[in-house]
Amino acid sequence: MTGTRLAIVGGVVWAVVATGLAAQQAPLVPQAPLQITLQEAVRRALDVQPAMVQARGDQRNAGAGQLSAAGAFLPTITGSGSSNLASPNRYNSSTGQVVTSSGTSYSGSLGLSIDLFDGFRRFANKSAASATADAADAGVVSQRYQVTATTAQVFYTALANEELVRVGSAQVERARAELQTAVNKFQAGAATRSDTLTATVDVGNALLALLQAQANLATAQANLGRQVGVDQLVRAVPDTAFPALPDTTTLRAEVLASSPQVQSAEAKARAAGAQVGVTRSQYWPTLSVSYSNGYSGVDSLGRLGLSPWYTTKDYVNNWALRFSLNWTLFNGFTREAAYVSAAVQRDVAKATAADTRRQVNALYTQQLAATFTAWAQIAIAGADVAAATEAVRVQQERYRLGAGTLLDLLTAQANLTQAAVSQVQARYNYLIARAQLEAIVGHAL
Repeated sequence: MTGTRLAIVGGVVWAVVATGLAAQQAPLVPQAPLQITLQEAVRRALDVQPAMVQARGDQRNAGAGQLSAAGAFLPTITGSGSSNLASPNRYNSSTGQVVTSSGTSYSGSLGLSIDLFDGFRRFANKSAASATADAADAGVVSQRYQVTATTAQVFYTALANEELVRVGSAQVERARAELQTAVNKFQAGAATRSDTLTATVDVGNALLALLQAQANLATAQANLGRQVGVDQLVRAVPDTAFPALPDTTTLRAEVLASSPQVQSAEAKARAAGAQVGVTRSQYWPTLSVSYSNGYSGVDSLGRLGLSPWYTTKDYVNNWALRFSLNWTLFNGFTREAAYVSAAVQRDVAKATAADTRRQVNALYTQQLAATFTAWAQIAIAGADVAAATEAVRVQQERYRLGAGTLLDLLTAQANLTQAAVSQVQARYNYLIARAQLEAIVGHAL
């Protein structure tokens, strides 16, 4: 009997040593992660995220479109000049004689042209460019908060996984303590072999859970590194202040009036409406005026080394003022097709803008409920942790005195671990829901 007990105790001790060595293995990531706050993470993400770069590019393109639409009201200016160097002697085939002339000829001209009337096309283009710029500005604001919300979600996920690693470590320590208690009771003859083996399995399961939590943490830190544009793991540094519930008394009306998503959709609808005016201008005539002035001649003073522009007697002044009217009376119904296409796009853009407003309203309702629910879950999870902690204390004392079983104690410990996990998830679910609500509203709460 003594040999059997020694063998069992030796096996248990070996299991404890093995699990201890497993826990003391080198970490998964040999390189220390870069530490970063949420504000710094958001700043970096706004600089490197492709969606934000695209939104800024759309804004720049819209600004260039506005400049081009305004420039259409200005005249087009063109200039030209040429110089032709040829042999001073040439053969005149008509007379059969060699004719001597200047070997260099010059010409230059300057022209201006402008459309006096184009069927209000330029005004429609200007309105469309202005609406497109407004949509691009709203798109930048919307994308900024979308990137901010995504960064906050990745950031809080990394923080949550770091806390879950601490929960897993506490679970391992409790499991080891209960294994030691089971071994001591087994040596004293107050526990069975099943208790020691069950406690050993529980330690192994706790270690596996800890390793999985560490792997999840490494993955979350890698995702955070990608989000902020660095090629290494990034550790999220928590803020000391935990934000309370926002005041939402007049928030719904503000969302429907100034949400970046709504503003962007409405601006796109205005731009589509202006494009209808652009296509309608094809039914009107175009009245244009152009003026050109230039000189051409030969270099009569070339032998003296003087510029030909110092004299005008050898140069001819060519100027012209021209008015033109162009009116397409029929072009195979191409104008009609373009007008119908623009009208369809306008109707679709208006319907999209109205649906976007309804969608933002629904998303706001959903996200507001999620935020308040997550806030309530924080208090409930805290009470669960307190109750589970007390239950573990009671079961530990009962098992030590022999009034309870090891299974009851392990069940209480599992409940405590689950309550701690739920508490961590509740806290960061609230922070993520709040960040997503700010993305819908379009400003910080």
